[in-house]
Amino acid sequence: MTGPKAKRRHPELFLNRELSWLEFNGRVLEEACDATVPLLERLKFAAIVASNLDEFFMVRVAGLKQAVADGDTGPDHSGLSPAQQLTLISEQAHRMVERLYATLLEQILPELGPRGIRFVSTAGLEGEPEALLRRHFRSEMFPALTPMAIDSSRPFPVLASLSLNLAVLLEPAEGDEEPRLAVVQVPARLPRLVRLPGGDGSTYVWLEEIIRAELAALFPGQSIRESTVFRVARDSELDLDDEGGVDLLHLLEGELRSRRGSRFVRLELEARSSEAMAAILAARLELAPEDLYRIPGPLDIRALLPLVDLPALEDLRDLPLKPLPLVDLSDQSDLFAVLDTRDLALHHPYEAFDPVVRFVSRAAEDPDVLAIKQTLYRTGGDSPVVKALARAAESGKQVTVLVELLARFDEQSNIRWARSLEESGAHVLYGIRGYKTHAKICLVVRRGRQGIRRYVHLGTGNYNDRTARLYTDFGLLTADEQIGADASAFFNALSGYSDPPRMKKLVMAPSALRDRFLDLIRREARRAETGQPAEIRAKMNSLVDEEIIRALYDAAKAGVRIRLNVRGICCLRPGVKGVSESIDVVSIVDRFLEHSRVFHFRNGGDEEVYLSSADWMPRNLDRRIELLFPIEADDARRKVLDGLDAMFLDNVKSRWLQADGTYRRRKPAKGDEAFRAQVHLYREAERALDKAHAAAPLTFEPNRSADGGR
Repeated sequence: MTGPKAKRRHPELFLNRELSWLEFNGRVLEEACDATVPLLERLKFAAIVASNLDEFFMVRVAGLKQAVADGDTGPDHSGLSPAQQLTLISEQAHRMVERLYATLLEQILPELGPRGIRFVSTAGLEGEPEALLRRHFRSEMFPALTPMAIDSSRPFPVLASLSLNLAVLLEPAEGDEEPRLAVVQVPARLPRLVRLPGGDGSTYVWLEEIIRAELAALFPGQSIRESTVFRVARDSELDLDDEGGVDLLHLLEGELRSRRGSRFVRLELEARSSEAMAAILAARLELAPEDLYRIPGPLDIRALLPLVDLPALEDLRDLPLKPLPLVDLSDQSDLFAVLDTRDLALHHPYEAFDPVVRFVSRAAEDPDVLAIKQTLYRTGGDSPVVKALARAAESGKQVTVLVELLARFDEQSNIRWARSLEESGAHVLYGIRGYKTHAKICLVVRRGRQGIRRYVHLGTGNYNDRTARLYTDFGLLTADEQIGADASAFFNALSGYSDPPRMKKLVMAPSALRDRFLDLIRREARRAETGQPAEIRAKMNSLVDEEIIRALYDAAKAGVRIRLNVRGICCLRPGVKGVSESIDVVSIVDRFLEHSRVFHFRNGGDEEVYLSSADWMPRNLDRRIELLFPIEADDARRKVLDGLDAMFLDNVKSRWLQADGTYRRRKPAKGDEAFRAQVHLYREAERALDKAHAAAPLTFEPNRSADGGR
């Protein structure tokens, strides 16, 4: 399907995608800076900010740099050329890094000190601690280190993206004027935080500091002028061309190897590094001054994440919210029998992911199940879902798994467990030529008393039991005949040679989803024009697509009330007079990552509610395999709408998008109680479970033998 038709540019109506993303990361940083957030949670958010920046530079900034190198001067829909975007990104990213480290070094780490978590420099150690570290260096570190000299016969080493290194300037050789350069890579498999034995609490020394203190052992007889810790980021965006029948799996493996030699996009080095050292490294890496980030503290603060889970510090973490059992499903329930009578809506992580695992596991064990077909994206080889699929294949069931290898930065893991599924006897499809498969669907075909029956799980999130505890997502378990038929058509189209299938209830991208969304938005505008109730509410991760945004503007001008919950990037500009005054955009950043996609259309009172794996982005609508599915059962629809309602009521963790692209909090009005959406939804799930338990009949079951039935 082709993208939207070219239209006359109106840059004043659109926000820049990259700057909007930085605004999102700034909202994450606000959580790290917020003194009301528990201290270890603040540390976690700080590490997330740093990790987000890594990916942003390796993918988005790398893409803009390539555009500049290719001579691209064309503006995006906000009117900015690639070069202009890079300038603004650099300014904003440098400010963000400064604020991140100010928060970390002046607030978070000092406040951990009284709780026994301290960091010391090797320069301040003497006596037994110093001797212990030296012995540790000699036995555990020294054998793994390789000093690499750089001169006319030995080029600059190929450094892995995000690797940590020490650059060492040595005094010039006899007869030379220029200092000599060497690099020592900090081993990635050694713990960054080295704990000193003894004393109360935990005292740590950074691994790179220990290596720096012992550089003389790596360069015996040499005079060291200066050393600095530095870190590089490379272009890591996959650029695959699978035309010509090239095997995608082998192509991907080769592309992953080529990442090691891609262009550098960012250099981080210690703030105390000399100008001479910075200039030498920037020249070697072919980076401009704006690509250099001087860091006043430890580089790569992701290494601090293990501290978040230290025992005996529960008061420095959020109170645990353990996922709750699904009210409609007891441990003894026959899942397929339940689905024969009603749909089940799931809301993670408030409700446990167990019903989804149970759905696949029960299908693997049930002798009446004939086939299981499933898409997998960012799942992991130790996943209980993957293990259940392997058991099903080994037992002789027909198992078809469409594995999306191109899940950014998870590709290598995906290759490993996809091969293991093949070895179990499953039929594994490695994606679809030209498209990334992002749909979340599992189809179980079962022979019952009434003949063949199809059971389907559809979701907004991945089949990953770990992230299901951290991401908010909706799911649907159903035996609806039309959805089952659509699911079969979907998988048949992907596994065979077929035109895009015609579906009754499901809607698929890239063949029909864009048009369906546009039709739904335009129908709402027509309702408004004739005086009928008209409203659009939607929840998603990102809103970027220009054609969708223009349709929303048209609907707003027709009188449609529009409320959007967009966690991350939003290119729509609300509050523009005569265009988007009736559009509100809210973002919520809290303990769980908001990940579900929900679409609610008032439709003159005949309301429609949909869930999807797709955001309103060109990549989702035009370049990915996605699914949209309706929520039709009354109780399931109420659960989804309750979750959507909460997003617009939050007055604690919500930020509202302004016309200038910034976000502002809306404090509770005088007399209003604080309303935190995620906590509210968990408490509501607790109340529903308690109510169900209270209504359950009391039964007594006698033991059948004196030993309790053992």
